[in-house]
Amino acid sequence: MKKILFPLLALVMILGITATGCGKKEDLVMATNASFPPYEYYEGTKIVGIDAEIAEAIAKKLKMNLVIEDTEFGSIIAGVQSGKYDFGMAGMTVNDERKQSVNFTTTYATGKQVIIVKEGSAIKSVDDLSSSIKIGVQQDTTGHIYCEDDYGKDAVVAYKTGNDAVQALITNKVDCVVIDNEPAKAYVAQNSGLTILETEYVIEDYAICIAKNNTDLLNKVNDALAELQADGTIKSILDKYIKA
Repeated sequence: MKKILFPLLALVMILGITATGCGKKEDLVMATNASFPPYEYYEGTKIVGIDAEIAEAIAKKLKMNLVIEDTEFGSIIAGVQSGKYDFGMAGMTVNDERKQSVNFTTTYATGKQVIIVKEGSAIKSVDDLSSSIKIGVQQDTTGHIYCEDDYGKDAVVAYKTGNDAVQALITNKVDCVVIDNEPAKAYVAQNSGLTILETEYVIEDYAICIAKNNTDLLNKVNDALAELQADGTIKSILDKYIKA
C-alpha cells in the first residue's frame, strides 16, 4: 500500500507545482495618477488612456500581467525607488532632477505645458505671467517646478490633481493654471468659460521611470517600446486619443 501511495503523492505534488508555475503570469505593476486625461483617467472603475494602453502592450510583449495602481503623482518616483512599483507612467516628463532618482526609458510621446485662463482674462500670453498673480498647478509636476523657479513659491498654488487646480480657477482662487496640453484640452471641454492661450509654456518629452537598480527591466521595456514604435502600435494609440 505504501509503495503505491508515495509515487502517487509525488506525482500529485509535481503536477501541482507545474500547474502553479505555468498557470499564472508574473505581475508587472505600474504606478500612475489617474486624473490626467487622455493619458490616464477612469472610465467607470477601470483606468484607461494612452499610458494604460501602451503599458498593456508592453506587458504583452514581456508576457506579463499588467497591474495599474492609482496614487498621488508625487509619490510615484519614491514608490518605484522602493520597489513598491515596477515602473511609473503618468505623462511624466524627463528632467535632470528626476534622473537623479530613477532611470528613464526612451521617449514615447511629446507634450507641452500650456496656460488655462478664464475667457476675457487679462492674461493673454506667457509674457503676462508674473510673481504678482496666482498660478494653479498640479503638485510635483514639471509645471509646478517650472512655475516656482520662474515666479517664486508665493505665486504658485499646488493642488493634488489637475482637476482641483482647474476648479480653483473657476472659483477665482487662482488667475490661471499651467498644465500639460492634452489634459488642458479635456478640462476646457468639460468646463465652459475657460480657454487655452495660444503660446505654450514649455515643450517636454514623456518617458517611463524605472528604478536605477533594475536595468534588466529598463532594457526589456526599451526593447518593447522600440518594437511598438516600429510596428505603429504607439502611433495608433496616440492617434486614438489625440486628434490632430
